[in-house]
Amino acid sequence: MKTCLVVDDSRVIRKVACAILKELSFETEEAENGAQALVACRRQMPDVILVDWQMPSMSGVEFLRALNHEIFGRRPAVLFCTTENDPANISEAVNAGAGDYIVKPYDRKILATKLAEMGLV
Repeated sequence: MKTCLVVDDSRVIRKVACAILKELSFETEEAENGAQALVACRRQMPDVILVDWQMPSMSGVEFLRALNHEIFGRRPAVLFCTTENDPANISEAVNAGAGDYIVKPYDRKILATKLAEMGLV
């Protein structure tokens, strides 16, 4: 079974994302910020990371940059979640290691489609 780490400071967003991912046969883990996500990745690198842009203590981009310095083996797929469709933000996320992005709010269809495009479902 594939694994997904859901990184978002909103508990509601994390719970909704995890429910959708479980329907898509993913095991899930949650982190409420980038620092917690790094700890989770050190324990066990997930197959995919769903990460929010703006979070306290460490933004999604800062998390990806930190993660890039710690990856020595398998690189996880990263799906960036943002409330804005700003090309500069998207470019920054991709340069930091995101494979793709979705705009919040998203639903099951959007998430499943994007994960399928990334070859994960």
